[in-house]
Formats: sequence, C-alpha cells, structure tokens
Amino acid sequence: QRKKFIYCLVEETPEPIPTVIKGNIPSWINGSFLRNGPGKFEFGESRFNHWFDGMALMHRFHICDGQVTYSSRFLRSDSYVQNLEKNRIVVSEFGTLAMPDPCKNIFAQFFSRFQIPKATDNAGVNFVKYKGDFYVSTETNYMRKIDPQSLETKEKVDWTKYIAVNAATAHPHYDREGATYNLGNSYGRQGYFYNIIHVPRGEGGTDGADLNGAKILCSIPAASSRKPSYYHSFALSENYVIFIEQPIKLDLLKFMLYRVLGKGFHEVMSWEPQLETVFHVVDRRTGQLSKTRYYTNAMFTLHQINAYEDNGYLIMDMCCGEDGSVIGNFTLENLKAAGEEMDKFYSSLCTILPWRYVLPLEVKEEEPNDQNLINLPNTTATAMKTTTGVFCTHENLYNHDLLEYGGLEFPQINYTHYNARPYRYFYACGFGHVFGDSLLKMDLEGKKLKVWRHPGLFPSEPVFVPAPDAKDEDDGVVMSVVVTPRERKSSFLLVLDAKTFTELGRAEVPVDIPFGTHGLFNEMG
Repeated sequence: QRKKFIYCLVEETPEPIPTVIKGNIPSWINGSFLRNGPGKFEFGESRFNHWFDGMALMHRFHICDGQVTYSSRFLRSDSYVQNLEKNRIVVSEFGTLAMPDPCKNIFAQFFSRFQIPKATDNAGVNFVKYKGDFYVSTETNYMRKIDPQSLETKEKVDWTKYIAVNAATAHPHYDREGATYNLGNSYGRQGYFYNIIHVPRGEGGTDGADLNGAKILCSIPAASSRKPSYYHSFALSENYVIFIEQPIKLDLLKFMLYRVLGKGFHEVMSWEPQLETVFHVVDRRTGQLSKTRYYTNAMFTLHQINAYEDNGYLIMDMCCGEDGSVIGNFTLENLKAAGEEMDKFYSSLCTILPWRYVLPLEVKEEEPNDQNLINLPNTTATAMKTTTGVFCTHENLYNHDLLEYGGLEFPQINYTHYNARPYRYFYACGFGHVFGDSLLKMDLEGKKLKVWRHPGLFPSEPVFVPAPDAKDEDDGVVMSVVVTPRERKSSFLLVLDAKTFTELGRAEVPVDIPFGTHGLFNEMG
C-alpha cells in the first residue's frame, strides 16, 4: 500500500479522460489545476535513491461547467530521454549518483568519476510563470517551457544564458505589476553569492522561451564561500525581498569530489546547528541590501507563508523546524519502510511549525542593546539590538491543537489578493504521517484551526482559488489532489469551501496518481 503512492509504477495519461463527480464542483471554476512531482523511480535494473529524484510527471485537472477531465505526461527532459534510451540511470539527481557506463573500458570508467556531473533538467518540483508563459522548474539552472493545455514539453531554458547565476529556485514570487522575482546563486574567484533575480512582465504566448530583460537585483556574499547555505525559497513583501541564510550547508569541496567519493548530492549537505540563521533584507526597487544584520538561532525553512510590512516593521511568517538534517532523510529506502520501521522513521523527523519573525526596519545607532525593539500589539516576537546586529526570536503561529496533526507544511494563501499584504488565513497539509494526512485552515485571529482529515486519505498541497465575486479573504475554494494508497485507481481532486472548510465535491480519477509536490491554478478567461 505504502509503495503505491510514493513510487508505484504509473503510466501517463496524455489524452484527457473524464472523471466521476461526487457532490458539486462550483460552475464558476473555469481553468486548469496543474500539478508536478516525481513519477518514475526506475529504469531497467537501476533505481533512484531519493524521493526528489523521480522523473517529473505533470498532471492537469481541467475544470469547466462543474465537470473535470484529467491528463498527465512525463516531462520529456534530456534526463528522462537519455535514461529511457539506455534503460538505466545515466543522469545524476539530488540523491542518486549515475554510475559510469559499464560498456566503457576500465580507464574511461575511472576518469569519468572525476568529471563534475552536468546539472539535471528533470524539473519535477513546481509549475512557474515568467512573462505569462508556463514552465516547470527544479533547483538547477534548467527549466522547461510547457504547453499548459496539452502538457507538451517545449524548449529547455538555461538561466546562465540570460544572467550570471548557476541555479534558481522553483518558488518564484510575482508582484502586482506582473514582474517575477527569484533567487539564484553564483560562484567564482570573488566567492559565492546569493542573487536576487528580477524578470520583467511580459504578455506571454511567444513561440520560444523569453527571459530577456532578466537582471540581478542584488548579490549577497555567503557567510562562508566554501560552505554556502542550501535554500528552497525566499520571502517577498511590498518593498523588500528577504533571503534566509540558514545553517544547512553545502560543502563545495565535497561537492567537487562527490563522484570520486561515490556519494549523492544530498550527502554533501550538512546541518550545522552551532551556526546562526541570518535574514538578509533587500529593497526590491533599488536592490540595496540593508546594513542591519538580522539573525536568530539555528533553524531551517523550506516554505514561507507570507511577508508584509506594518508600521515600520517587516513581518515574516514561515514553516520552520529545528533540525535541518531532515532534507536528506527522504530516501526511498526510508519511505518504503513499514510497520515499526516506518513509525521509527516518522518519529525521527522534526515537527515543522508556523513561526512569525518581526524585524524593525529602522534601527537607530543610539538604541540601547538588549531591549525589545518591537512595539506592535498582538505579537510575542522580539528583536533586540546586540553587538553583532539585531537578534530576533519568533512567535508561534499556532495553539497546542496543531501538534495533534503533526505540524504543517506546504502552506498556501489567497496569493492573488493578499500576498505581501496583511492577511488572516493560510492553508496547509498536516503531517500526522510521513506524507500529509490532513488539510488545515489556520485563522490567525486566535490561531484557530479548521481540519479536513479522513483515515487512509493523503491530500496534497492545498491551492486556494478566489471566487469571482469574493468580498472576504476566504471567499473561494481550496483544491487538493488526494491519494488513496489502500485502494487502486481511486485518487481524486478534492474541492473544499474555503470559508467553512467542508467538502463541496470531488472528481474521482480512474488511474493511479503518485504523491506530488507543488502546483498552481491556471484560470481561463
């Protein structure tokens, strides 16, 4: 059962098929729910080691007039095509090192271990938009343009051809003027840098991929050029981009040698809890890096919830944990464990919880040290001036009842209308299991939870879609793809009323769908 929703053998469904509707899918929903995630974990006799490594499988739920069709396609990345042709894994991924070609002579095999592997274009993390066009993305320098109707794989896009970065995240932010922001890295003789990327607005619909006009807004030097930090996302407010330099470190020397050592990429990362976490605040219009060093104790974050400004303070809400070694733990060996072994693995994972940090944007020279600089009502977060900057402590954005659901991850908000603005609600997956086993709605007024949970059902990241005549922040629906490991071919698209958090309807799909990562709703005109 467990194997089925993690890494079962699934086929693609390139032509849209009908689904069985139970309940009612609101007729005002008109568009496509696009999802991405790993879908193929073996070629011939070779298997991937880590869940992140699976070949990207794209899904499309097209919704119109209360009806839903489903289609899916494997991304025709170079990695996928080459692995398929050779019937073995020939392109290295996050947790899997491709072995030398057994057909090469022994000397060629030996020297091939000293070549740094080329970055993968297996873009299985998210669907993203630049200039109105759709792409799938991972955490390397490559993306793939996608036809959002047919899911056909289009151009391969290399960030390095546009700007001086070696990679970019799969979690860009979008402003209200239509521009896109992202975070990339670069390294050379001057050291290692984290780069804020700005891509101007565009109309989309071009034949080729178009990232022209992309520029680096700000370059932030790493605290250690030999051991830069791993990052998965960043925060954006109305006037600032915030990069979180966390103590999950990538050892560049080991990275250069990891083929020789025979290690996967995830094995050259280390959690270093003796280090601090630093918040780098950048003016998103001027590219100016704040001279104030904001920092906190060691913590890690993969996903931000929201960030906004309030009376001279920058408020950042994010999903945080106290043990960053968790990222390397999602090996397929751990995920296919059963019974006591699975319980032991789950117990070893740190609980991810929503935290709020509040940063005072203006810190005067004459401010005394060790006094709380935050004068906002309704927050217990603190910020104190020290000899090395401003030390921040977080507020817990939850009550004790959240712990019954195992904490939360994959947060989403009413992004269209409330990103980078004061907000009240967010939605997430509860993790009472290694994979999400509930959907949660958090009301920040009182930190009250609403919950959707049913035994044996495993929902994906909830995506909020606002109603066309919305008056309140939570007027709309929440969509999630629910995986059913106890029953074959019975996964479904779930549609909840966002306000009451009760089920409106579901669209049952007669094919197996593996557990995925991220996605978005593409509204049709």
